[in-house]
Amino acid sequence: MRGLMQQQNLLISNLIQFAEKNHGDTEIVSRRVEGDIHVTHWAEVSKRSKQVACALDAMYIPTGSRVATLAWNGYRHLELYFGVSGSERVLHTINPRLLPDQIAWIVNHAEDQVLCFDMTFLPIVQKIKSLCPGVKAWIALAAEPQVQDLEGVADVLSYEAWLASQVQKANGYEWPVFDENTASSLCYTSGTTGHPKGALYSHRSTLLHCFSLALPDVFSMSALDSVLPVVPMFHVNAWGIPYSAAMVGAKLVFPGPALDGKSVYELIESQNVTFAAGVPTVWQMLLGHMKPNQLHFSSLKRTVIGGAACPESMIHAFQEDYGVQVLHAWGMTEMSPLGTVGNLKIKHLNLSKESQLKLRAKQGRVIYGVDMKIVGDSGASQPHDGKAFGDLHVRGPWVIEHYFKEESSALIEGWFPTGDVATIDEDGFMQITDRSKDVIKSGGEWISSIDIENIAVSHPSVSMAACVGMPHHKWDERPLLVVVLKAEQTASKEDILKIYEGRAAKWQIPDDVVFLDSIPLGATGKMLKTRLREILCDYKWPN
Repeated sequence: MRGLMQQQNLLISNLIQFAEKNHGDTEIVSRRVEGDIHVTHWAEVSKRSKQVACALDAMYIPTGSRVATLAWNGYRHLELYFGVSGSERVLHTINPRLLPDQIAWIVNHAEDQVLCFDMTFLPIVQKIKSLCPGVKAWIALAAEPQVQDLEGVADVLSYEAWLASQVQKANGYEWPVFDENTASSLCYTSGTTGHPKGALYSHRSTLLHCFSLALPDVFSMSALDSVLPVVPMFHVNAWGIPYSAAMVGAKLVFPGPALDGKSVYELIESQNVTFAAGVPTVWQMLLGHMKPNQLHFSSLKRTVIGGAACPESMIHAFQEDYGVQVLHAWGMTEMSPLGTVGNLKIKHLNLSKESQLKLRAKQGRVIYGVDMKIVGDSGASQPHDGKAFGDLHVRGPWVIEHYFKEESSALIEGWFPTGDVATIDEDGFMQITDRSKDVIKSGGEWISSIDIENIAVSHPSVSMAACVGMPHHKWDERPLLVVVLKAEQTASKEDILKIYEGRAAKWQIPDDVVFLDSIPLGATGKMLKTRLREILCDYKWPN
C-alpha cells in the first residue's frame, strides 16, 4: 500500500524560492574582488538567479549542459549556484589552484559550454581560452567598464550586462519542474592518481545532504545565524553551506579573495558572524593575527574545521582562549562531502576537558544519511571498538555510485571505498589512522604522490623516486621527495625541484628532497612506503 501524500520533487530551486518568500530581507554580505563590501539579500539573489536562467535560455544553452565557474565566494557566485542548477543545467565549480593545463583538461572533459570567472582569474582564462574550443561564452563576473579592452582575451561578456539584458523576462520567469534525480552540480576530485575524476551530484542528493547538514547535531544552522563560509565555493560547493543557508534563512557573509587573518577577523566582527567554516590553515592565520593583537570574538560561537586534520592545540585555543565551539568534520568530494562531525553526546559532558578534547580531535561521528564500516584485509567488517582498524567504506543517498563518464561502478558490494584507513568507536566516532592510497593531503588539497614521482624520474640523473606525505605544522602534510640517483650521476636538491616548474602547481611541489642509496621494495617490485616512512621517522623539515 502506498502512502497518500503529495509528490513534489526535491529541487535546488525550492531552496531559493523558500529563502525569497520567508527570508527575503536577510542580508548576503560579500567582500568583492573589487575590494569593497557589497550587501544584498535573499530576495535580490533570487531575482538575479532568475536572470541567470533567462540569460542561459537566451544563449540556447541546452538543459543538462555544464556551466563552469572560476570564482571566489561572493554573491555573484551564489546567484550562479541557483540560476544554473535551478534551470536544469549543471553547475561545474573549478579549483583555480590547479595548473592552467589541468584546468583546461577538466573544462574539456566536463564539456563546459559557459565559463564564468572572477577578474582575479583572468590570467588563467588568457592561458586556457584557446585550449577549450567547446566553451561558447566566457563571462567575467564584473561590470561592463571592467571588461572592456581586456588584453589577450576576445569576446568576453560582462556578467552585469549579461544579467541586465534579462530583467524584464526574469520578472515572469517560473522555475522549471523536473525529476529530482536530474544532475545539479559537478565537482572534480584530485584525490586520485592520474587525471581528476568528476562527482556528479543530483538535486535529490544535494537537498538530502542540505537537510542533514543543518541538523542540531551537525552544523545546527538556523535563521539566527550569520554564517561565514571561508571554505571555497569551488571546494565541494563550500561543503553545502550555501544551500543550507537558503533552507534555514541564515545570513551569509562571503570573504572573497581576502583570506588573511586580519581580513577574516574584521569580517567576523563587523558582520556579527556566529558560525564559520574553513580548513585549518585559514584558522591558523586567524589565530596568529588575534593572539599578538590581544583580540577576542564578540559574536562567533562555533566553527567547523575540515579538509585536513585539525590539531588538538587549535581546538584548545578556540575553545579555551576564545570560547568558540569547534566541530571537527570529515568528508570527501565523492560524499557531497559531509560524512562525520565531532559533536559530543550527553554522556560525554561529564568527561574531563582533556578527554573531551581527545574525542573532538577525532574526525567526528557519523551523521544521519551516511553509513560507515571498516573492512580488514580479508574483506570482513571490523568491530566498532575504537581499536580495530581497516579500510573505511561508506554509503548513503549523497555518496557517488559512478564517477562522471565512467561506466564501471566505483563501489565494492554497494559501498564506496574512501581510500582511508580508520577506526570507529562504540559511539560512532571515526578516526583516520592512515591512507590506503599514498595521496597527500596538504592544506585541504590532495596531491598525488604518483604524479610527483613521475615528474622526478624524468630527471636524467634520477634512477628511482618516492614521494611521501610528512607531518607539517601548518599544512597538515607536505610532500617529501626521496630520490635514488643513477650510478656516477650527481644532482642537488635545487636541480631536482627545478624540473617541477611549469609541470606542477606551486603548492604541489615537494618542500624537500632526501637522497638515499636505495628505496625498499616488496616481493612484486613495488615500493614499500610503510618501510620508507620508518626510515624517515626522525626526519625534520628545514627551517
